Amino acid sequence: MAYNNNVMFVRYQLLTKLVKMWKEDSLSTKIDRMLLDMYPRKRNPKGRCCVYKERAVMKYKTMAMLGFDMSDEVDEGERLSSYVNRMMERDMPDDKRGILSVMDEACSSCVKINYEVTHLCRGCVARPCYTNCPKDAIWYDKEGKAHIDHDKCISCGKCHQACPYHAIVYMPVPCEEACPVKAISKDEYGIEHIDPDKCIYCGKCLNACPFGAIFDQCQVFDVLKRIKAGKKVVAMVAPSVLAQFGKPIEQVYGAIKALGFHDVIEVAVGAEETTRRESEEFKEKMEEGEAFMTTSCCPAYVNLARKHIPDMLKYVSSTASPMVYTADYAREKHPDAVNVFISPCPSKKAEAREHEKVDFVWTFRELDAVLDGMEISIDDCQPFTPEESAGVDAHGFAKTGGVFTAVKNILGGEDINGIVISDLNKKNIAVLKAYAKGKCPGKMVEVMSCPGGCITGPCSCADSNEANRRFDSEIKKR
Repeated sequence: MAYNNNVMFVRYQLLTKLVKMWKEDSLSTKIDRMLLDMYPRKRNPKGRCCVYKERAVMKYKTMAMLGFDMSDEVDEGERLSSYVNRMMERDMPDDKRGILSVMDEACSSCVKINYEVTHLCRGCVARPCYTNCPKDAIWYDKEGKAHIDHDKCISCGKCHQACPYHAIVYMPVPCEEACPVKAISKDEYGIEHIDPDKCIYCGKCLNACPFGAIFDQCQVFDVLKRIKAGKKVVAMVAPSVLAQFGKPIEQVYGAIKALGFHDVIEVAVGAEETTRRESEEFKEKMEEGEAFMTTSCCPAYVNLARKHIPDMLKYVSSTASPMVYTADYAREKHPDAVNVFISPCPSKKAEAREHEKVDFVWTFRELDAVLDGMEISIDDCQPFTPEESAGVDAHGFAKTGGVFTAVKNILGGEDINGIVISDLNKKNIAVLKAYAKGKCPGKMVEVMSCPGGCITGPCSCADSNEANRRFDSEIKKR
């Protein structure tokens, strides 16, 4: 597991605990006691002021695991068991809610200011911090040491730049720093909020928050209750699964079947259709004299173009993603089934809302926790081989350069002067904005939100080095 900090591990443990109670048919009866058992009164919590604060935070995290957020809370005294009942009674999660949300109680522990004066201040006569402050926010104590009035400070950073002793430090807000499109900002109470008009659902903030305050909408129990009810549920698994669990892929598919899924379909099958259509579209666009074309498989990138680089939209391929074509195929094969896409990122949850044939989305981390909670060991599962098979190029969609390579190969290997952009950071977004003005040096641009491609998505189960090793090992077997 690539749970390289305690926040990720706590989230994994919490979902595992809830799924285990679900397996034992005791979720509604034991959930109210769960927080007391996890955080008894005498326990000294790490990172929180008291055990009561820890319980409050975990309450809202538990609500998130059940598919709710803080906006669903009408009565602060409502028990978690009530939310379990509400989850059982609903038909579908509220699709008007944001894909990503902030749990206020957890966010309240983060820094509220960006600049602070340290003990390195020498109280110098020059006072450049004072003279450069546009809001008169610098004041001095009796010893001549500088201080910042944070009621006046606008975090412009001019004092930080001017101090000759580097005595004024910048304290980043991790989620704001991680967001490449400035979709996260504080409200008047110092709580972070995600602007849905700016958010591209790349998920970078999920792992950046040191307090685990940001959650993606969880649909785990909406799927489990349908499986328990005997409904036919189909798993559509992204090609990046090859890099996730460090087990033979047939064993992983067998574990998914053991959860009660009726069938497992590789999304690489849909990737072949995407390759075929995207290569045809590329040829048409080049014949029509278009400057270049970009791929459209990554929904975070598509949202980036829609919300932040509208001039790029005319260059974005109109071909749908492999998930969409796989969902079409799954619906033809199992017309009465519930389709669940299993993904490395939350952006697919946003994309799924646009396509009625994709009913739910799980992330690989959610799948990992569900397997643990249901006490299913991948090693002990009967191997399962999907009926459909796809070529190596289709599975290669999961890794940087894979989409471009697949299109190039189907076009006969001709030189199409491709450019690969991996990681939607501020620098690469600036590059894309330049391309949108017609300054692109290539004919085809592959864009992936995550460094290395989908195999290192924000909800994956392997770090980048391990993911690359696992993926390369599995791809050689195909």
